[in-house]
Amino acid sequence: MAKVIATISLKGGVGKTTVTAGLAEYMSAEFGQRVLLIDLDSQINLTTMMISEERWLELNTNGRTLATLFSDAVRGTRYFRLDEAIERGVSPVKKVNSVDLLASSLDLIEVQEDLSALRVEGRVPDGGTGFLREAIEPVLDFYDYVLIDCPPNIGPITLNGLAAADAYIIPTIPDVLSTYGIPQIQTRVRKIGHEIGRTIVELGVVITKYKANSAVHRSTAMRLRRDPTIQHVLPSYINEANSVAAAAEFTSYGTLRVKYGNQGQFDQFRGLTMDVMTEAQEKIR
Repeated sequence: MAKVIATISLKGGVGKTTVTAGLAEYMSAEFGQRVLLIDLDSQINLTTMMISEERWLELNTNGRTLATLFSDAVRGTRYFRLDEAIERGVSPVKKVNSVDLLASSLDLIEVQEDLSALRVEGRVPDGGTGFLREAIEPVLDFYDYVLIDCPPNIGPITLNGLAAADAYIIPTIPDVLSTYGIPQIQTRVRKIGHEIGRTIVELGVVITKYKANSAVHRSTAMRLRRDPTIQHVLPSYINEANSVAAAAEFTSYGTLRVKYGNQGQFDQFRGLTMDVMTEAQEKIR
């Protein structure tokens, strides 16, 4: 059965989505893993990194996004079809051939507001956090990993992502503002785990956009490593680089090395992928 890992940060711009996409592509191309990506963020960045905007518009028009799943939950309808919603063989990198996608939608903004209202009124079962896990359960045996890109908030859509996950990672830039939200994430994950009756494992913090020549970055990374409340800081950092930023664009690439850069970034992402897979194998039961 797949190991389900959520990626979450309460601070935008930390590279959360790029990390999620990179992990999926490296798991596939470098390690032969079958991966399902789930984009819960209404900004649809992960979706449009993996498929063209034209293809996303087609899926969205035909109701083949996660907005339909959560809309069903709100309205009591049953339009969502998992087999039709999964987009097979995504990624603009030619050598990535075992990554599938459940696409996001801008419509999740409105759906989240409706779902929040139902939660307040107590009109959804189990606080409305189990819809995603229930939906993906039938396909978990077909994948090695499921990676969930959560929105940068603790709304009901994010709670569904966390409740569906076996574990989570927290990408962060090593500066004061970006790391503020880590304790809030940990507290909320523990609460969700208590509510659903199982532990959601913290695999670690992922250092992103790292600048080795920055005293702030060096000292913050060291502080995180020494912080007893943080389970683990993954050894592989992702440096600040133009090639990594450009990887967020949907452009055809021949290889991962071309997409992510050949000035150490390729090896950094490969190392991070190995770190995550190792932690997952050891900690997810």
